[in-house]
Amino acid sequence: MIASPLRLRLDRDALVANWHTLAAMSGTAACGAAVKANGYGLGAPEVVRHLAEAGCRDFFVATWREVLALADAGVAVSVLHGVREDDMAVALESPHARPVLNSVQQVRRWRDAGGGACDVMVDTGMNRLGIRPEDVAAGLLAGMQVETLMSHLACADDESPLNAQQRDSLAALRDRTQARRMSLANSAGIALGPDYAFDLTRPGVALYGAVPVPALAGRIRQVVTPEAQILQRRLVPAGAGVGYNLTWTATADTEVAIVNLGYADGYLRCFSGKGRAMLDDRVLPVIGRVSMDLTAIDVRAAPDLVEGDWLAMDYDLAATAALTGLSQYELLTGLGARYDRIWV
Repeated sequence: MIASPLRLRLDRDALVANWHTLAAMSGTAACGAAVKANGYGLGAPEVVRHLAEAGCRDFFVATWREVLALADAGVAVSVLHGVREDDMAVALESPHARPVLNSVQQVRRWRDAGGGACDVMVDTGMNRLGIRPEDVAAGLLAGMQVETLMSHLACADDESPLNAQQRDSLAALRDRTQARRMSLANSAGIALGPDYAFDLTRPGVALYGAVPVPALAGRIRQVVTPEAQILQRRLVPAGAGVGYNLTWTATADTEVAIVNLGYADGYLRCFSGKGRAMLDDRVLPVIGRVSMDLTAIDVRAAPDLVEGDWLAMDYDLAATAALTGLSQYELLTGLGARYDRIWV
């Protein structure tokens, strides 16, 4: 196999440390891990393996196709989007995965098919997925083998009164089903305090290095660093421009490195003139317009760099989100398939 000129350097110790931090903040509640979207872009099988070795026992994906990628992991997986008619054959035969039933129709479909253990999502105010609390109170889930009754916070990263309303709405259902556990908090929800942890927390983005709320700043470590190989080093004379539409013009003779990285890889055009590479403690600014496969970098501060050398892109998620206007979620999940993913 040919090595890619792009790679993601993934820090296993940071991933595991982030999970331990969030688990400690969860108090007596178990701490799971959302690994949907291919482990937020890092590679779900590897993320699951590392976190399972660390002690994580509950994993969450979006679809049944994502379950198939974890077939050999031997861990408990909950499928957040529930079970469509097209999913039923796989869902009924999956030994380690169970649906998170999201509607009256899904509940009936699962019950009528003789499905076993399941989770159930209750909509407590987000108006996205989930049955109504009134459905639970009316006995919709009577006799069902519900493992986890859960809801999802709409505004956990804001100081919103809806947070407490959702917490109280879920808590009011504690004795209305035979569910073994209850779950509400995502990454930001964990930081809201112990009243939001219930029996199981479901962190996602913070596991991978994001800081969705100030309470997590300084406690979450960076996991992902994109690295790109230099395809060419060139001297751009004073007065000449670089890239499409020549949006950057050299004010003096400038050494420029062209790296194999672009918006097809999730390094989007909003990094144009804003992004930067790092070499030890030296900052190397992105210049010109980021294109589909190529990005230009001012390397005057690094005279020894040559074709074939690697540059690490500055990718602290909170700082990069503030710089580009992208969300930390987009910065992670948009990283493309052309990267080799290297765990260190």
